[in-house]
Amino acid sequence: MSSEIPPNDRNATETPPTPEEREKPLSKKAAKKEAMKAEKAMKRQQEADAAAAAASAAAETDPLYENYGDALLIDLQSKAISGRKWTEIKLLNDGLKDQQVLIRGRAQTIRAVGKNMAFLVLRRGGYTVQCIVTVAPELVSRQMVKFATGISKESIIDIEGIVTVPQVQIKGASQQVEVQVRKIYCISKAVPNLPINIEDASRSEKEIEDAKKAGELLVSVGQDTRLNNRVLDIRTPANQGIFRIQCQVGNIFRHFLLSEDFVEIHTPKLIAGASEGGSAVFKLDYKGQPACLAQSPQLHKQISICGDFGRVFEIGPVFRAEDSYTHRHLCEFTGLDVEMEIEEHYFQVLDIVDRLFVTMFDSLNEKCQKELDAIGRQYPFKPLKEAGVEVDPMGDLNTESERKLGQLVLEKYNTEFYILHRYPLAVRPFYTMPCYDDPAYSNSFDVFIRGEEIISGAQRVHDPEFLATRAEACGIDLKTISTYIDSFRYGAPPHGGFGVGLERVVMLFCALNNIRKTSLFPRDPLRLAP
Repeated sequence: MSSEIPPNDRNATETPPTPEEREKPLSKKAAKKEAMKAEKAMKRQQEADAAAAAASAAAETDPLYENYGDALLIDLQSKAISGRKWTEIKLLNDGLKDQQVLIRGRAQTIRAVGKNMAFLVLRRGGYTVQCIVTVAPELVSRQMVKFATGISKESIIDIEGIVTVPQVQIKGASQQVEVQVRKIYCISKAVPNLPINIEDASRSEKEIEDAKKAGELLVSVGQDTRLNNRVLDIRTPANQGIFRIQCQVGNIFRHFLLSEDFVEIHTPKLIAGASEGGSAVFKLDYKGQPACLAQSPQLHKQISICGDFGRVFEIGPVFRAEDSYTHRHLCEFTGLDVEMEIEEHYFQVLDIVDRLFVTMFDSLNEKCQKELDAIGRQYPFKPLKEAGVEVDPMGDLNTESERKLGQLVLEKYNTEFYILHRYPLAVRPFYTMPCYDDPAYSNSFDVFIRGEEIISGAQRVHDPEFLATRAEACGIDLKTISTYIDSFRYGAPPHGGFGVGLERVVMLFCALNNIRKTSLFPRDPLRLAP
C-alpha cells in the first residue's frame, strides 16, 4: 500500500501557519511573485469581461452570434473532453449524405458571392472539401457570412454542417460532396499577407510557361524563396506527396530488412576520426578532445558485425562537409545503411539490394498513386541529356557520365534500375576489399536509377593489418580509428554492405531535378535555416 498522502488529505496533516508567520512581511522576491499573480488574475478577468461584453453586444445585433467567431485561447487549452467527434476530410463521401459532421482544416480558398453566400475550401492531409455558407432563417445570418469571408487564407477553422451531394462534379476540391455550414469558428488565424501563396507555390513550370505564351503573368516561386518559407512551401500537394512517399521509403526499407533477419542498430554521430577519409568532415571540440560528425555509420556497422549481430541496418543522419553546390549533394542527409556477413561472395549483398529496391518500387507504385499523381502535376518527368561523353576506365563516373550510361541502358535494356561493379580501388574508401585478380580494382558496386548513382557498396576488408595499411595509404591517422581496427583482431567474419541517401532515393524515384525538394529542411554549404 502506498504511504503517499491523498491530495484531499494533505492539508489535514500540514501545520497551519502561526499568527506571527502570517504577519511576517513578504520578501521582495515573494512580493513581486504575488504581484505578478495578481496582475495575471486581473488580466484574465478583464479578458473574460471583454468577451462577455462582446457577446452581449453581438447578441443584440445577431441572435445567431454563438454559431461563429474566433475561438478563445482558454477554450483550446485542453480544458475539457467534450466527446465531440471530428470527421477527417478524406472520409467525406456520399455515404454521409444529409448527416451532420464536424471538420477541421485550413482555409485554402474563400470566395464571397454577394452578401448572402460564401464558398470556402477546407484542406487537411492533402484532401479538400467545399463548404458553403448561405444565409438561412434561424440557421445562418449575414454577419456569419461576413465573418466567414473575412477569415484569412491558411487559417485553421472548425466547421459544423450538413453533407450534401451536388449534381455536378466539384472541380475545386478532392471530395465530391459539399458541407452546408451551420457553425464556423476560427481556431488559429494566419496573418493576412503570407510570404508566399500556396496556390503560387503549387504551380508547375509548364503552367507558368503556358500562361506567359497566352499573355498572362503568373507568379513563380523560386527555390530560395521556397526554402526560406519552408513551413508554407511544404503545404503544397506536391510536397505533401514527396514527404509521405519518403515516409514510406523508410518504412519499406525497415520492414523488408527485418523480414530478412537484420537487426536495427543506432550508432554514434560524434566520433574521434573520419569514417570515410578525405577532408569532407565536420570537425569539432569534444570536451577538449578533437572529434567530428560521422560521415557515415560505416565503422560502427562493421564493429557490430564483429560483435556477432550477423546482419544490421540503420536509418540515421549523415554529415558531409564537402563544398558541393550540385543538384544532388547535401551537407546533412538521412542515410539508409546495411551491413551483413557473407559466406563467399559479395554478390550476396547485391542480391539483398536487388530484392529490397524492387520490393520498394513496386510497393510505392502500388500504394502511393495519389501522392505520385500530386507530384507529377507539379513536377512532370523530364528526359535525360543527349549523348556524347567519354568515360575514363580508371576513374569514377561523374554526373554527366552517369546520365549518359543511364540513357544507353534504358535504350538497350528498357530499364532505369541497374548495377555496376568492380570499381577502381583508388576511387573507393579505405575499407573496400580489392579484387583478387587485379588490385587496381575493387569488390565494389554502385546502383543507378534514371542515370544517377543512388547506392554505393562493397565487400569490406576484415583483416586488421591490411585494414591499417589501407587506412594509412588514404591519409587517415590510425590513432583516431584504433578501436575500429582493434575490433577486427578478435576474429572478424567476411562481410559487406551498402549505403544510400533517403533523399536521393525519393528524388530519383520521383524524377525530381534537385535533392533540396526531397529534404524537409535542407542543409547545404549555404543554408543553415530554417
